[in-house]
Amino acid sequence: MEQRNNLKSKIKNRESKIGIIGLGYVGLPLAIRFSEEGFKTVGFDIDEDKVQKLNNGQTYIKHIIEEKIAAVVNNGFKATNDFSEISNMDAIIICVPTPLGEHNEPDLSYIKSTLNAIKPYLKENQLLVLESTTYPGTTEEEIVPVIESIHSTSNIQNQTSIFTIGENFFIGYSPEREDPGNKNYSTKTIPKVVSGYTKNCLELTKILYDQIVDQTVPVSSPRVAEMTKILENIHRAVNIGLVNELKMVADKMDIDIYEVINAAATKPFGFTPYYPGPGLGGHCIPIDPFYLTWKAKEVGINTRFIELAGEINNAMPNYVVQKVGEALNTIGKSIKGSRILI
Repeated sequence: MEQRNNLKSKIKNRESKIGIIGLGYVGLPLAIRFSEEGFKTVGFDIDEDKVQKLNNGQTYIKHIIEEKIAAVVNNGFKATNDFSEISNMDAIIICVPTPLGEHNEPDLSYIKSTLNAIKPYLKENQLLVLESTTYPGTTEEEIVPVIESIHSTSNIQNQTSIFTIGENFFIGYSPEREDPGNKNYSTKTIPKVVSGYTKNCLELTKILYDQIVDQTVPVSSPRVAEMTKILENIHRAVNIGLVNELKMVADKMDIDIYEVINAAATKPFGFTPYYPGPGLGGHCIPIDPFYLTWKAKEVGINTRFIELAGEINNAMPNYVVQKVGEALNTIGKSIKGSRILI
């Protein structure tokens, strides 16, 4: 109780040190946000080029201007690839990639390698939060066992963990919600879903993010928070797949799908406009739905909507090439030798 209250007080008083692991399009804005609120913030990344650029006040992400980087560096922010500094942190937030493997299975190698890198430097009274998008159960199945496996060197024979989660070490999950380049929403103004492995963990995770965002949304468990993020991206993937399929149908019927969507969007309830495109891009929508597909098979369920949307969206580049070929044919040109701007 005393340790939790001590950490809570340090966070509320902006006396806690924050470590952000992974300085990409999620981790870097988060580090900037903490630094702007007066927290001593350290960014960790294995990419030496990123570390050097940040410490020189330079940016490598287009929508994050160098003035912001320079301002937080002047405010005490620093980047490093020395993970021994984790021992000086009060809160550690993991923002590393979670790509797909060769067979559309989750690749948690970045999370696991991060845990291995920081494990020797973890100490009592720290809060560890995962932000990476992943399947429901990851926090409980991957993070918690690693923390519970850390033993005191004097107690190796008894295999007694030095950490009791929720009492002298705390674990949370808060999925990232970034829309890079969106001028209407920022890290500060996007509501943040937060969860914890225990009630004490949830309380500390919520207090931490309350310092940097306008609204936190607490949920009952990390599984709920993990599923929430997956649902957000599946919602988009399935609806994009639907409108891409309708685009092909409308095209065969000589109907302008954009005119149809714009007309339907005048309905003030029950309809959200989605627009067709040449497939899916970015870090999230093409990948995250398959995390749930993989996990669902473990419990004997086939996620047919998700897989069908994936098939349609993955086929769209071929459809676009076909339409380009048809358009060029109308003016007597072949694709080969044509100059095409994408």
